Amino acid sequence: MTSIFPDISLSTDRLVLRPFDAADIPALAEMMNDELITAWTSVPHPYTTADAREWALVRAPAERTEGRGIVFAVTEFLTHRLVGIVYLRHTDWRTLAAEVAYAVAPWARGEGYACESVVAVAQWLFRDQKFERLELRTAADNTASQQVAQKVGCISEGVLRNACIARSRTEDGGWTDIRTDLIVWSLLPEDLDEMEEQYSGGTDYAAAFPDWR
Repeated sequence: MTSIFPDISLSTDRLVLRPFDAADIPALAEMMNDELITAWTSVPHPYTTADAREWALVRAPAERTEGRGIVFAVTEFLTHRLVGIVYLRHTDWRTLAAEVAYAVAPWARGEGYACESVVAVAQWLFRDQKFERLELRTAADNTASQQVAQKVGCISEGVLRNACIARSRTEDGGWTDIRTDLIVWSLLPEDLDEMEEQYSGGTDYAAAFPDWR
């Protein structure tokens, strides 16, 4: 029998992390067309409403029901606006390890939402699900995402050389693929315990989805 995560929602003082629903589709499509998300992820560009519908209603739920991970729509508690995505993927149920990826809408950057949502997921993963390792991979040039990793208490483990394809603007306004290194970070339960009292949020982050399909 395939192990799966429970169908749940998480909350913080400012955020609600929950499954996607149909009402999220317009905001998701708008968010995923942001230039920084295009640059640092492999999502389709342009990102259409059909792409958003497929992700929200088909692919995201399947990540959980097929045992690969779990996808959360991150929303503001007070306004219910879509802040972004946090995505646990590449789950190894034997070693109790998973990789976290995320994206934040342009309007929501600078509020510490990326860190707040990653910490919430890590707390749940370690304490409720009894996992032992959370991994984050950031493109070598994506310094904002590296700051997220550092701020939530991750430890840098090394570099995967030439392992990531990012995108860069061309002179004619289009996009071209570029190869870059990936930095591998990890968070263990004891790392999270050490940083929780120091966590305060408030830095500007965009995305850490280096190879999201």
